[in-house]
Amino acid sequence: MKLTIPDFNAVTEMITEYARLKAEYGAPGVQALLDKARASLDECLSGIQALENDAALSDKEPDEYGRILALRPVGKRKLWSSLDESVYADRLQGAMLGRFAGCTLGTIVEGWDTARMEGWAKRIGDSFPPVDYWSQARIPFGLRYESECFRYTRDQIDGVPVDDDIAYTLLDLLIAEEYGLDFTTGDVGKAWLKYLPFACTAEEVALANLKAGVAADRAADINNPYVQWIGADIRSDGWAYIAAGYPEKAARMAYYDAYISHRRNGIYGEMFFSAAQAAAFAVDNAGDALKIGLAEIPKDCTLANELRWALDESKNIRNHKDAVAAVSERFSPMSPVHTNNNACLTVFGLMIGGNDVTKVISEVVAMGYDNDCTAATAGSIIGAVMGKEGVPAHWHKNFNNTVHSYLNGQEKFYIDDLTKRFTALARKVWA
Repeated sequence: MKLTIPDFNAVTEMITEYARLKAEYGAPGVQALLDKARASLDECLSGIQALENDAALSDKEPDEYGRILALRPVGKRKLWSSLDESVYADRLQGAMLGRFAGCTLGTIVEGWDTARMEGWAKRIGDSFPPVDYWSQARIPFGLRYESECFRYTRDQIDGVPVDDDIAYTLLDLLIAEEYGLDFTTGDVGKAWLKYLPFACTAEEVALANLKAGVAADRAADINNPYVQWIGADIRSDGWAYIAAGYPEKAARMAYYDAYISHRRNGIYGEMFFSAAQAAAFAVDNAGDALKIGLAEIPKDCTLANELRWALDESKNIRNHKDAVAAVSERFSPMSPVHTNNNACLTVFGLMIGGNDVTKVISEVVAMGYDNDCTAATAGSIIGAVMGKEGVPAHWHKNFNNTVHSYLNGQEKFYIDDLTKRFTALARKVWA
């Protein structure tokens, strides 16, 4: 459904500043008008929240796991018959390094549009699309998750820098280790309260609701208009690493994780990308992994329809500019941090880049939108396809076996240890 969203921010800023000005001039009646405006906005919000959803579409997009399973198309649920640990370890390291590289490349330009990134690259003498980490950050000492932005640049990286896209990967591991492979959404809630110091958008709402005593299976339902945003699908990769070669199992774990903060296409985004990444361990190209992932979500949900469009349209997409033009036209005025538009950009990046890890993450970052998230996911998929040797050394030479985190009491991880811990869980899946 196409909407024309008024520029409420501009109007409310003008109301605020004129109210201040008129109060300074001693004009009577300012407070009464402000109270009237607030009441009108509250009435509008309540009216929008009370609107009935389209019943036919709701039937195609259930939140309940059993109903989701019933609406899946026929697919390849399990791709391996047993775990070959040497193959698994190589692809796991490729997936992790690809994810870490894509995320780090996108982090300090998160949300920038293509023109802004291109202008910055020209100013500092970097290639665009970028083929290595940015040489400079626009605000070097600006903080991102309590880490200065210069720590994400080419010559200053020392370990995988802090980011939420990485923190949730680590949190997936902790959840599975502490609560088992058949953890519940309630267990996810316990882990969030234990390890997450803060969160954003849907996760921030869910975490606040948990702290207020709301049950984990209802934490997504109160004051949360972000239930279809990208926050769940950035939490997808850990489940794939645990259930590599077993997309159905990866999607199941993703469901119980996503349900704490998301609904409908927000849930499906995490299920789809978990399944696609799990499949990437067992195929030789990203396209096959994406198609296998589609079999784990309702076949007629909005996300599935948009992903099929992206896979078909990719034959016409030559580069990041084509991708942005196609997505901007199709998804206006969707939030730039929504699951669906960003999922399509991820697909386009994987199709443009083929089996070239650098080109995949470079093109995805150049697309803008939520580009640290999309490049992390794309990097994970192509990294799993190509294995460790397929990820060029310049992307990971300064990781120094270390991953930094803001999780409570879990501020530093080691890549070789992560490999061992994910392998121990994968053994349990395949036992």
